[in-house]
Amino acid sequence: MSEKRHQRVLLKLSGEALMGDDAYGINRNTIVRMTHEVAEVARLGVQLAIVIGGGNIFRGVAPGAQGMDRATADYMGMMATVMNALALQDALKHQGIDARVQSALKIEQVVEPYIRPKALRYLEENKVVIFAAGTGNPFFTTDTAAALRGAEIGAEIVLKATKVDGIYSADPNKDPNATRFSRISFDEAIARRLEVMDATAFALCRDQKLPIRVFSINKPGALQRAIQGEDEGTVVHV
Repeated sequence: MSEKRHQRVLLKLSGEALMGDDAYGINRNTIVRMTHEVAEVARLGVQLAIVIGGGNIFRGVAPGAQGMDRATADYMGMMATVMNALALQDALKHQGIDARVQSALKIEQVVEPYIRPKALRYLEENKVVIFAAGTGNPFFTTDTAAALRGAEIGAEIVLKATKVDGIYSADPNKDPNATRFSRISFDEAIARRLEVMDATAFALCRDQKLPIRVFSINKPGALQRAIQGEDEGTVVHV
């Protein structure tokens, strides 16, 4: 990657992305592969922050959470993201990349609390910053946390890594005529009811004029191409 299109980005990773082919939990080969791509980008001087979900861990306890108070279940999900963030930090360390975990919940014996000026300093020092525990509030998803943190750190774009290589006109697994959008406006995506992020995250990105690029985390080199601004996945813009 000789030229970087984006200098500071927010990468949203779902917890499910860490499962690989497993039913739940963290697949070691998968996290090593993913952090290898993150490390390649970090070594090129891109300032990279990551928001990680917790679905891979919470899925294992979800049956026991049925009927549970929503706020309590959400706090359990936040704790799951902290576990994923620590695993991500450790895997990046093995790639030779210095990473810091900041949590929206105070667990100071394990991770440091989220402090925006400190996060900005880490980014300027070319450390990867991993934001854990979502927004720290129940009823808000990690998608919303990604939009919020992306706006707070002045990211140029939110990169949402998924299992599909962009946004399609229909479900590509069900409709063979489905076509991938290279670019689409927030307003058109809303009008078409395309599920990019949850409504709160979507509205925040639109209001802050923060574009989103949806791409497949399973495609080798896709993260680098997305940061370069190549035709990788789908860009949602104002």
